[in-house]
Amino acid sequence: MNINKITLNEVTIPLRNPFSTHLGELRERSVIIVAVEDKEGMTGYGEVPVFSTPFYTPETLGTAWHILKDICLPSIQYASITHPSDFEEASSFIKGHQMAKSGIEGALWDLYARQHNRTLAAMIGGTRRIVKAGAVLSLSSNLVSEVDHLLDKGYERFKLKVEKGREEEIISSVREAYPDIPLMIDANGMYTFDDLDVLKRLDQYNLQMIEQPFRAGDYYMHQQLQQMVNTPLCLDETINSFQDVVQAVSMESCRVVNIKISRVGGLTEAVRIHDYCQAYNIPVWCGGMVETGVSKAHNLALASLSNFTIPGDLSHSTRYLEEDIIQPYVEVNDGQVEIPSDPGIGFSVDEERLARLSKRSWAHHI
Repeated sequence: MNINKITLNEVTIPLRNPFSTHLGELRERSVIIVAVEDKEGMTGYGEVPVFSTPFYTPETLGTAWHILKDICLPSIQYASITHPSDFEEASSFIKGHQMAKSGIEGALWDLYARQHNRTLAAMIGGTRRIVKAGAVLSLSSNLVSEVDHLLDKGYERFKLKVEKGREEEIISSVREAYPDIPLMIDANGMYTFDDLDVLKRLDQYNLQMIEQPFRAGDYYMHQQLQQMVNTPLCLDETINSFQDVVQAVSMESCRVVNIKISRVGGLTEAVRIHDYCQAYNIPVWCGGMVETGVSKAHNLALASLSNFTIPGDLSHSTRYLEEDIIQPYVEVNDGQVEIPSDPGIGFSVDEERLARLSKRSWAHHI
């Protein structure tokens, strides 16, 4: 791939409105943007959408920056990387740190697709030209009015962040106004064995799914609850690798899987998970993390694969962010997003915005 330079930029973008879950509140979004440049000056982009604190995964901005700058980038044998999937083996000496790794692999995929003058979607076997968009509503949202607004925009799936003890109040407020819309909740692992009766009562609301009711890695409790309820369970934080999916499907711990490229370590692993779920008739959808357009573009390519049958977290560029670093912006029209036709991720990065929004930068020359 003739890699010449890799640059890291820590970018911070204010949010249009606070984004709240039971785990905390975001008022700005900081991520690491990775740029991989070849010897001809062509550049591919990836994103490390970690959070500042370890409330979602153990990784943080600080740990990801350290792993990339001090351990990963200086140690990789770049001459051995002739395809983006080679990065998985090249970085296997680092245990964990999937999000940090995913940013590098994502930039490699974008660069590789650009070098071959093909779209990233085509490179990974995507067949869809458009994908359907789903919306996430935080605890700070005015739920009914926001759902009404999003319905007008054509969104076809609605995910509610819920608070323990108020889940039925939150769900019913939307269900009373909109009894038939595809509605799901995201618990972010906040429930325990003592909450089984509460979770069983949620069957009455005809939810599309309950996402990650129990803590990450608890296959047994998810299996037990899935046997008790008609509502499909979806795993999110539990799925960090292909082997996690094999275990979840084998134990019948869920009926749906949320695939996040960054959470599973990169696009190569995400495609592998998609293929396995498709073989076992487990529908998948693409989750989001209040990311910039770089991640959104990678997510669009992933969602073009055939088993992504549920609308993903694929909102327009400024649904949450005050501004984005890509051009043009990701647009949602009639609840759908068009897969870009330009090579790579199909978007360019606005270097002026990237520089203005960057708090620190570092470059590794090969």
